[in-house]
Amino acid sequence: MKQADLVIVGGAIMGASVAYFLKHDLGFKGSVVVIEKDPTYTKSSTTLSAASIRQQFSTPENIALSQFGLKFISELKDRFGPEADIGFHEGGYLMLASEAGLPILQNNHTTQIAQGADIDLMTPDRLKARFPWLNVEDLAAGAFGTSGEGWFDAHMLLDLVRKGAIAAGALFLKDEVVGLEKQNNKVTSVKLSSGDTIACGAVVNCAGPAAASIASMLGIPLPIEARKRTVFVIDCKTPHPDMPLMVDTSGVYIRPEGNYFISGVCPSSEEDIPVGPDDLDPHYDLFEEMIWPSLYNRMPGFDAIKMVNAWAGHYEYCTLDQNAIIGAHPEISNFYFNAGYSGHGLQHAPGAGRAIGELFLFGEYRSLDASIFGYERIVSQKPVREINVI
Repeated sequence: MKQADLVIVGGAIMGASVAYFLKHDLGFKGSVVVIEKDPTYTKSSTTLSAASIRQQFSTPENIALSQFGLKFISELKDRFGPEADIGFHEGGYLMLASEAGLPILQNNHTTQIAQGADIDLMTPDRLKARFPWLNVEDLAAGAFGTSGEGWFDAHMLLDLVRKGAIAAGALFLKDEVVGLEKQNNKVTSVKLSSGDTIACGAVVNCAGPAAASIASMLGIPLPIEARKRTVFVIDCKTPHPDMPLMVDTSGVYIRPEGNYFISGVCPSSEEDIPVGPDDLDPHYDLFEEMIWPSLYNRMPGFDAIKMVNAWAGHYEYCTLDQNAIIGAHPEISNFYFNAGYSGHGLQHAPGAGRAIGELFLFGEYRSLDASIFGYERIVSQKPVREINVI
């Protein structure tokens, strides 16, 4: 039987970040094994995401996680060498609000400013002066991230972190976890589809949309579902200079992507249902029904656009409050959660990786206090609701 001090289930950005920070930054000398069933990451939420980072959240701890991620991005060349580059474009987020949504935008802005985020709450007149292509007639305000927000290449970030973890001594295995065993409220071993068993000192559940399935192997209920999100690639010949990642009052988002734009929206509540792990067929109907009308209303220059491509990925959707579940199980203390980010996991992976590493190694959080995201709130059914979800 193989042995490991720590087994990480899931080797995309969450699992790779835990391994990297534990081995590299925290200097853990024990053995760390990361199990990933698809090392090509073709179906990974990490690589199929819109790959962006923002500080415009409603939960202070989420803002802190983003700020840690921004610092990590600024350190890439120091950490991984002068060639390390993820193409970070600091173009900002622009969150738009009608009169009905203004109180929420204002409350979020107050929270963000208190956390040191560089967010400008702008009137319609100021929005029009800053973004002349924007229709502001039905807007009450917009919150614009003047620094510390933007987008990047998710594949490059994952590649850097994964290779960094391996260089620091973590072992990545292509396999799939099919069972967990425990004795006396401790996880003792991990069973793999290859037939191997790994005796372990602890397990971190970084399985993303499959995290509930992993937890169920220990009889632990986890309110995380795979929810499909479609990303559309759009061609528009009309210039829209200095476009940020804009989130319309309709919920439609759009941002530049090279010579094109990418856009998406949450499906209606009737269509936003759990899906299977292989259901990655795009919701093409969303383009005609929601995206194109919203974009044309907000930016009249989008009257003539063309959808040139589309893909779908999965949100690891926490049904309780759309916030992550981070930390140790209150009874099975060597089983850790790091999942349920509901669409903002990529940007929070560095901070969460550091937090889980500290909790495992020291028994406490030192850099970032993620205790608000603990599993205890799942047991007590007391949500910590993230309002600003895209």
